[in-house]
Order: sequence, then C-alpha cells, then structure tokens
Amino acid sequence: MRTLIYLGIGILFGITMYKSEAASWFRIYEMFSFDSFHMYGIIGAALVIGVIGIQLIKRFNITTFYGENIHIPPKEKGWKRYLLGGIIFGLGWALAGACPGPMFTLVGAGFLPILIVIASAVLGTFLYGLLKDKLPH
Repeated sequence: MRTLIYLGIGILFGITMYKSEAASWFRIYEMFSFDSFHMYGIIGAALVIGVIGIQLIKRFNITTFYGENIHIPPKEKGWKRYLLGGIIFGLGWALAGACPGPMFTLVGAGFLPILIVIASAVLGTFLYGLLKDKLPH
C-alpha cells in the first residue's frame, strides 16, 4: 500500500514540476543566466516550506501517517563540504539542464535523452557508495 501512496505522491510531484515549468530547460537556463526570478522563486518557496515543516516536526514530535517516530539526526557544523557538494551539484545541474526531481518528470513528458543523464546519476551514486569511506566528510 505504501508503494502506491509514494507512486501517487511522485506523480503529483511530477505534474507540479511540469506545470510550474521547473522541469523546463529554458527556465533552468534563465536561472543560471540570472535572467529570471522564476526558478529562484520556486526554490525559495520550497526552502521556506521545508524549514517550517522540519521545525514543526521537531517541536511537536509529529509522527508519520503510520504512527512511526520521525528521527532527524543533527548535522555536523561546517561549510566546506556543503560548498564543495553545492558546486558539484550546481555544475551537474547546469550541464544536464535538470536536477534529480525534474529528470524523472522529463522522462514522463517524453524527453527520452534524459535517460542518459539518469543513468549517469545512478552510476555516480554507485561510485560514491564505493568510495565514500575514502572521501573526506
């Protein structure tokens, strides 16, 4: 049953991404060229909603729909890994024209060349899993 719920939420997310043009290569290009506020507005709204949501979960001990506790481990302080990770993520986003969420939306919209990007993302994740013990965190 959970899988169907997650699938439904994913489909709703994909429709929202497509209709808001967050999966549009042109909108992403505009953002990286600093020509439009559209994507910054979407990302900023998501950030604000996420921060408020996490704070509500922590302060009111909100549980999942199934009654399970939500545990959010504290993060280490520091900026170097976030800076490096952000640069790598941003470069990949700029080169591919899509971040991970819209990649699957683009497949659903019929843009099949994005499958090469998805395969590369899966390969990169696999390689990180193999090398994570040797990388600085």
